[in-house]
Amino acid sequence: MIQYPAINPIALDLGPIQIHWYGVMYLLAFAGAWLLGRQRCRSSNGLWHEDQLADIVFYGAIGVVLGGRFGYVLFYNFDNFLQNPLWLFRVDQGGMSFHGGMLGVLVAMLFYSRKLNKSFFQMTDFIAPLVPFGLGAGRIGNFIGSELWGRASDAPWAMVFPNDPLQLARHPSQLYQFFIEGIVIFTVLWLFSMKTRPRMAVSGLFLILYACGRIIAEFFRQPDSQLGFIAWDWLTMGQLLSLPMVVAGVGLMAYGYKRYPLVDGMNVDDKQSLEDAKQQ
Repeated sequence: MIQYPAINPIALDLGPIQIHWYGVMYLLAFAGAWLLGRQRCRSSNGLWHEDQLADIVFYGAIGVVLGGRFGYVLFYNFDNFLQNPLWLFRVDQGGMSFHGGMLGVLVAMLFYSRKLNKSFFQMTDFIAPLVPFGLGAGRIGNFIGSELWGRASDAPWAMVFPNDPLQLARHPSQLYQFFIEGIVIFTVLWLFSMKTRPRMAVSGLFLILYACGRIIAEFFRQPDSQLGFIAWDWLTMGQLLSLPMVVAGVGLMAYGYKRYPLVDGMNVDDKQSLEDAKQQ
């Protein structure tokens, strides 16, 4: 067993104002998305610009926060919401959902893509490689906050988390997810997106990679106490929500490669966007 590092979840204590590491990780996630997005803008041959990127990060941040909170309440604590609808706004009690955050970002990107006169999948193909960095940062925040720990284990690297009422040695599943989401998915998706791909391919690959990684990680992560296992003493809510992502991801990639082959090394809608920009 490895001793859990006693990290104060409060990064900065200014008396009435406390800044938690989890909040710092959110800021780091958005900053990382902006820096990585700048690189993608520079390699887009004029299709994307940094002023657009700033708005994308802004809209994305709103989608993450609102969608993440709504998703957590609806997917994981709907009974509490029915008993007390105002609990939705009790953000001081924590609770964010990736799947809800993803839906929030998709809604925000749908809105902003129309404002830019770009297709929805132009937008999602652009932002998908920026997301894993933020996911990894969030998992480090979970680890520092001693939350979302794993199932009991006798592995030599198991840890006892201070917030665990049973004080059992557990898988540090937050670090597993950091490795899968923040390193593996980022590396694969970034390398894949460096070459022009048919429309929807990058978005589809992100869905497949995240869903498969999440399904695997859930076998080591402790199910949410208010839900437990959904079925068969092993299926969790995280796995259930990820299964449609696999189907959607495979469908997007198959449809994209068949319906949107590259023309002169470019996507047709990208060529149209550049032509429209030249005429303005």
